[in-house]
Amino acid sequence: MAPLLEYESVEISFGRRAVVRDVRFALGAGEILGIVGESGSGKSSLLRAALGLLGPGGAVSGGRIRFRGQDLTALSERELQKIRGAQIGMIFQDAGASLCPIRTIGAQICESLAAHGKISRPAAREKALALFEKLRFPDGARIWDSYPFALSGGQCQRAAIAAAMLPSPAVLLCDEPTSALDVLVQKQVVEELLRLRELFGTAMILVTHDIGVARAMADTVLVLKDGRIVEMGPAVQVLNAPRTDYTRRLLDAAPKLRRA
Repeated sequence: MAPLLEYESVEISFGRRAVVRDVRFALGAGEILGIVGESGSGKSSLLRAALGLLGPGGAVSGGRIRFRGQDLTALSERELQKIRGAQIGMIFQDAGASLCPIRTIGAQICESLAAHGKISRPAAREKALALFEKLRFPDGARIWDSYPFALSGGQCQRAAIAAAMLPSPAVLLCDEPTSALDVLVQKQVVEELLRLRELFGTAMILVTHDIGVARAMADTVLVLKDGRIVEMGPAVQVLNAPRTDYTRRLLDAAPKLRRA
């Protein structure tokens, strides 16, 4: 079966400086790929490159990123807008910062869904609350009516995950989704992401510096250092019998969060 998302010898540059070099991997339907490494290794740039979100001066300067066979790096901004959210969703590191503080969660979800097709507010609310229930939110109606500043960091992140999934994307890009959360909330977020795969068959790329989270979620692990792959393989193999000293050092520092 052809991969959903494929990186072919990808190089990413900011100005004349390459920050990612010769990265290759393929993501299949329902697969979770964990990309781990220290801060500054290029992990987040790999995610943002797929959706044209590298920002000023950033560009895919070599190779291709293909989604269902289509070269994303060759698409116009208008063409990419049709894919963002609807086919490839993204969860950012700090949901609180990415949410508008003066609009309710419900209003922001309505706006997001409307960008991908006409939908009424009652229909959007019904769809969102149904997903909240599937994700076992105990207070979905309150979250819908709340402003981000009235929610905890964990509640904001969980709301952002649900919002990203409402358009039913085939791939979810998760950029440090558990960063700055306490251990209990980290576990809730991990369980919810795994439940999304169980319910919808969603494929994911999980970027994290926390190998404990990768251990709990990933089928395949890619270890990135200074923009280059130093190790890649099945999660059990990479995390239980690493081949490189760099991966061993990351493992030594990993929290003991494991798959339930």
